Amino acid sequence: MATEYSNVKVYTVNGATAGSSSSLPDWLTRKRAAAGKGKRAVREQVEGTIELIQGFEFPEASNRIKTTRDGHHVIATGTYKPQIRVWDLDQLTLKFERHSDAENVDFVCLSDDWTKSIHLQNDRSVELHTQGGFHYRTRIPRFGRSLAYHFPSCDTYLSASGNEIYRLNLDQGRFMTPLILEAGQSDSEILGVNVIDINPAHQLLGFGIDGNGTAQFWDPRSRVSVGTLRLPKQRLLSSTGLDSDGLLSVTAIASRPDGLSYAIGTNTGHTLLYDIRAARSYALKDQGYGLPIKKVIWIEGGSRMAGDGMVLSADKKVVKIWDRNSPSNNFVSITPANDLNDIHHVPGSGLLMTANEGIQMATYYIPQLGSAPRWASFLENITEEMEDQTTRSVYEDYKFVERSELKTLGLDHLVGTPMLKPYMHGYFISLKLYDAARVIANPFAYAEHREKLIREKMEKMAESRIRSKKDSGVKVNKALAAKILKEEEKTKKREERKKAKKATAATVAQDEQGEEDVDMEDTEKEHGAAKKPSLLNDPRFAKVFEDPEFTIDETSREYALLNPSSFAQRGLKTAVEDEEEESDKVSSDDLGDGDSGSGSDGDDGSSSEDSSDAGELQPRTYIPMKKEYGNPRARVPNVNLVPMRAGESARGVDKNASFGQRLSGSATGFKSSKARFGNSVRQSGDGGMEITWTPSASAAVDDTEYDDSRQRQGKRGKEPKRKGVESFGAGMERGGMGEAEIREAEKKGRTQRRRGIRSGSKNVFRNLGS
Repeated sequence: MATEYSNVKVYTVNGATAGSSSSLPDWLTRKRAAAGKGKRAVREQVEGTIELIQGFEFPEASNRIKTTRDGHHVIATGTYKPQIRVWDLDQLTLKFERHSDAENVDFVCLSDDWTKSIHLQNDRSVELHTQGGFHYRTRIPRFGRSLAYHFPSCDTYLSASGNEIYRLNLDQGRFMTPLILEAGQSDSEILGVNVIDINPAHQLLGFGIDGNGTAQFWDPRSRVSVGTLRLPKQRLLSSTGLDSDGLLSVTAIASRPDGLSYAIGTNTGHTLLYDIRAARSYALKDQGYGLPIKKVIWIEGGSRMAGDGMVLSADKKVVKIWDRNSPSNNFVSITPANDLNDIHHVPGSGLLMTANEGIQMATYYIPQLGSAPRWASFLENITEEMEDQTTRSVYEDYKFVERSELKTLGLDHLVGTPMLKPYMHGYFISLKLYDAARVIANPFAYAEHREKLIREKMEKMAESRIRSKKDSGVKVNKALAAKILKEEEKTKKREERKKAKKATAATVAQDEQGEEDVDMEDTEKEHGAAKKPSLLNDPRFAKVFEDPEFTIDETSREYALLNPSSFAQRGLKTAVEDEEEESDKVSSDDLGDGDSGSGSDGDDGSSSEDSSDAGELQPRTYIPMKKEYGNPRARVPNVNLVPMRAGESARGVDKNASFGQRLSGSATGFKSSKARFGNSVRQSGDGGMEITWTPSASAAVDDTEYDDSRQRQGKRGKEPKRKGVESFGAGMERGGMGEAEIREAEKKGRTQRRRGIRSGSKNVFRNLGS
């Protein structure tokens, strides 16, 4: 993938594209094509991307990366688990990997190829590796920070926390006397040494000090300090907004092959260029992020553009390449997709390799910085072909929609299909499909938009003609605005009354004391005080009275819960009350039907009603509960106790008829005595006796009244208003007389008469003869 910065193209030939956080997502340029046999054989081709080195990655992250001096191999360290990997550049693939016990901090190749190397680990150990594998391990007193190898003397310099530089001589196989760095009189204490640099021209040692903002230079032959370079501390700290008493540290040093120039990076994100013959820097570069500089590299011998000396400075966010003579202008700027840990420039080419916090290590090729290396000469042909191709603009064929808009268009059923590409908090959809769905979902969109514009224009013209009372721009929620204004007016009147009382009290006090000079300064201040801020003129709540989306729904349940009094004044009902009202209507209709149907049977079954039906709760017949229940003592419950007659033949009687119906229809062998309130005593010829009575709550009711009411009921053919009926709501009642007769066969459940047992009490029969 190619990115362009100020007419300088950067090609990503390994790993994630530079600046991929704002570039095209992977699915936009990815095509999957099935090839081979079976469903699992899937070939993935990414348009416009190149994988230069196969398997150029680590399981979690990479720490350091370097190429060997012969240019045939790449060595990198990473994690997790801590390991070393070597890639063969001639074959463009992984050669081998080797695991270690601790994570790597820094390493140096001792030979021209990969066979010998020394590694500084984060557990204070120093490991020597050969072609066969791990060779030897030793330890240093403190945790190491940097590593450098001096080839003429075979000394390995190890920097750590503190002011000591440990020397491990590989020729003699032992530690030598360490170099002890001393701070100047005006310098602060040395907290440690962050970086070591060895000049390739004259072998001068450079140490980047942590804590006092200096760099010390030592002669390896005499092992003494030959100079101290002090950075402009106040200038660097003030430019980043830090306190001048803060700590300034040197985090990166790079010496130019000419032996005269040094590039020094600081923890404030600045890169300074020095001539070894002067104490002041001749160039200053700010990365812009305020992060410590990870690496500084002098780029030489690439092409005519970079032949005069380019400088590469990198922190964990950005890599900048700039000319030493014009540091304010960037030659190119690269933003890696992941945080940067290390960067390496392949000498004599335009290829950059990075170690980062991602799985894949990135490789960038910049043709204008230098040519492709010999082992990747095909990159020039590929980049030339890519330059000839016309690139499309970003997302020109796709439209980003949110989930809510997707539901409005009626395309939410496409979620999970290839038609929708998930991205951030929404989806990418084909522009053609989006336009078609929008027209289908709302074919009158243009007409509605035009009508809205006309309406707004007419409202604006009407406002200009009609001068109404200022309502502080209230367009919606006018009831709320009126309520606020009313409350403000009440508060204002209350304050005015308080002020009047205070003024009256002050006048009375003045009259009593006879003083003319009364301090009224407080009253004047109160009168002249500025008007208190109101909810109507507060800009934070302006949309509540202007935007229709903030309209208060006064018919909602939430509004009713918050404003119960106003909700009740309008006579509005809750959902439960509406449901009860509907139930009342249905029950009333059913009751009318039942009354009309039961009038014809009132004469037959009213006198002989079954005892199990009287006082039964009727859930399907609903009579609304009355507010006045009448005198409970005047109720006449309808309870009929009918003892069974054993041994009587049922021949000639309807088997489906109730016992009361059979009793009223059979007069054979029975003599009736005086009946009162439906009570009767019948005697048979063989000495048997049958009693039917209705218990009454009061004995003051006359028989004539009862008989007259029954006769009036029979003449009308409809039940009168029943007394003593107790209603419970929801169609349930208890008591009453004159219920419709139901045939025994139609009765079910609890309403069906029990068979084979007596309904009366034994004590009743025992006391009948006495």
